[in-house]
Amino acid sequence: MLLLLLLLSFSPSPRTEAGEIIGGHEAKPHSRPYMAFLKFFNENTGKTSQCGGFLIRKNVVLTAAHCNGSTMTVTLGAHNIKQKEESQQVISVSKAFLHPDYDSKKINNDIMLLKLKSNAKMTKAVKPISLPGPRNKVRPGQVCSAAGWGKVAPWSKFPEDLREVELKVQADEECQSYLEKYYNPATQLCAGDPEEQKATFTGDSGGPLVCKNVAQGIVSYGWANGTSPRAYTRIFKFMSWIKNTLRKM
Repeated sequence: MLLLLLLLSFSPSPRTEAGEIIGGHEAKPHSRPYMAFLKFFNENTGKTSQCGGFLIRKNVVLTAAHCNGSTMTVTLGAHNIKQKEESQQVISVSKAFLHPDYDSKKINNDIMLLKLKSNAKMTKAVKPISLPGPRNKVRPGQVCSAAGWGKVAPWSKFPEDLREVELKVQADEECQSYLEKYYNPATQLCAGDPEEQKATFTGDSGGPLVCKNVAQGIVSYGWANGTSPRAYTRIFKFMSWIKNTLRKM
């Protein structure tokens, strides 16, 4: 069985892994005001782990279900995550809403909403991003982007500054072939040109795949060597669940 690592900063396991940006560059400070940095205690490893996420309401962050843990905090308005920047807002999570059909073994329905204990203050460095509607369709060949504080190589350290990378959306067949039994075209997007050394990687999990200023995907999983293409949760397929869950908050 090929080694896949969940796109987390967790310890490697026989699946797919979360990630830092590979082949990208440092983002312009606060050019992605929706970005969220998640810290939480991972009971499986007994350690503190990190993920990405993105603000969709003043008190709601969208991320990957495999980023769930205890004592979760969200940092908004950050660029250098190792410094206490004046723009940063650190808010605890009051409740996590995992998709009821999340499957950690098959890595399917990898989506989670986080309700914050208090509203974030809207500033130039902190703003929500739009979610997809019926007219916001993603097609193979379209160039989107991802960002995060994940690793830039399999054995590198986590970067301090937010990094970003452009990724080309691929036909579902690319991921069905490359990611074998894991990829589900009904609920996932395939992104990242296999001919380019550009990808999300460990620590980037939960961050958004952004196409034309709309969050279309959520960083989910890929091979542990950091190659492309990689799988992203297809947000549009979960809009009914998102809207219903938001009404219950």
